[in-house]
Amino acid sequence: DDPPTSAVLLDSCHFSQVVFNNVEKFYVPGGDVSCCYTLTQNITPRGKDWVGIFRVGWKTTREYYTFLWAPLPADAPSDTAVQQQVHFKAYYLPKDDEYYQFCYVDQDGVVRGASVPFQFRAETEDDILVVTTQGEVEEIELQNKNLQKENEELKESFANLQKQNMELQEELKKTQELQNSLESLRSHTEKLELELNSLKIENRQLKEQDDCREAELQQLKEQIQNVTSDKECLESRLKTALDHMDQLQSQVLNYEKEVENLSQVDHDKTEQLESLEEENHQLYLKMADQVKPSLSVTSFIYPQIQGLFSRFTKPFLSQQQHDNLVEELREQKCLFQILQAEKNEADEENQKLRAENDALLRQLSQAREVPPVSQAQAPEAGSLLFGNPYCAAGGSLGAGVEVSLRKCPMCGEVFPEDIETSQYEAHVQSHLLECPVCNESFDKSNKQVFDDHIFCHGLE
Repeated sequence: DDPPTSAVLLDSCHFSQVVFNNVEKFYVPGGDVSCCYTLTQNITPRGKDWVGIFRVGWKTTREYYTFLWAPLPADAPSDTAVQQQVHFKAYYLPKDDEYYQFCYVDQDGVVRGASVPFQFRAETEDDILVVTTQGEVEEIELQNKNLQKENEELKESFANLQKQNMELQEELKKTQELQNSLESLRSHTEKLELELNSLKIENRQLKEQDDCREAELQQLKEQIQNVTSDKECLESRLKTALDHMDQLQSQVLNYEKEVENLSQVDHDKTEQLESLEEENHQLYLKMADQVKPSLSVTSFIYPQIQGLFSRFTKPFLSQQQHDNLVEELREQKCLFQILQAEKNEADEENQKLRAENDALLRQLSQAREVPPVSQAQAPEAGSLLFGNPYCAAGGSLGAGVEVSLRKCPMCGEVFPEDIETSQYEAHVQSHLLECPVCNESFDKSNKQVFDDHIFCHGLE
């Protein structure tokens, strides 16, 4: 497995936490190499720590030549140094004579210790004396100056690159924040669109219900007109029947008076007939006494009796007419009662229809009070299209002014008692933002709520 590495530069490494011991200047090629090191109390060894051989001049831990996993120390106190050792096989060691060094790297890819440089070559017995001329020395010094200058330039460029890297990281953070806010706005916009679609569907359904209610109301109006016309016809018939009944009652009164008169006449005639019978009886007795003039007496009395009988029977004919009139009056009363019952039924049905009409009119008025989505109207506080949970600051301005004219409800600033109301209102108004569409007021410190409110008007 490859060891854990990182692109961490040398400035952020901690070379003093692991100390390499007994590092030779030269290691003979073709032989194994033992690396001894000491773990100080400043480092906590972990399972993925490793020891690598790096060529001098390396920049990152990815530039290792070979490596071995660092063994974990036996149980030992954490506040004491621990001696460790690894063995590199000759097969995996470098074959050139460049300078190398041991480095201890933790599992995060950070260097915790580095050794002195060494080479892989055979050590010579005699030191070689190198003689250089003055010109070579000056040339070497010039190269050193150039290298130092180049090193300073590289350091400056490195500092600039670090600064640019920090700026780019800040810009990246800002970009990520903007992207997150954009995603939240998109999700919020999608939710608003879903709410708008649902409100449109609900508005369409309400319109359809309104149309159905209007059709039902029109039918009820037609039924009411029909019932009203029937009622007027029945009222006219009832009025005619009442007039006819009044006439019949007046006729009955007249007939009753005539019957009383006829009864009185009948009584008089009856008394007269009784007197005539008594006179006839006396005449009959006289006729018995007189034999001769009997025929003439009988012929004289018979026409008188005939006339009296005809006069006596006339009141009975009037009584039969009276009975006929009474029967006709009873029929008229029955007809009047039937018409009165029909009138009462028509009145009850008319009252029921009026009650249903009033109920439908109330439902229709309630349905028309629901504001359509497409209609841009100035909503009252707390009755926006999608609801306005942020109207507490601006909507209660008037109530706050009535309650206290001494303390600002926005910033808590206390004013003297002799301050004018216009100055106090101007101070409170300076904390608010007013919607140009519906004149709703919002707290200036919470501008996002105001922007969302304006955005809702844009969706309308």
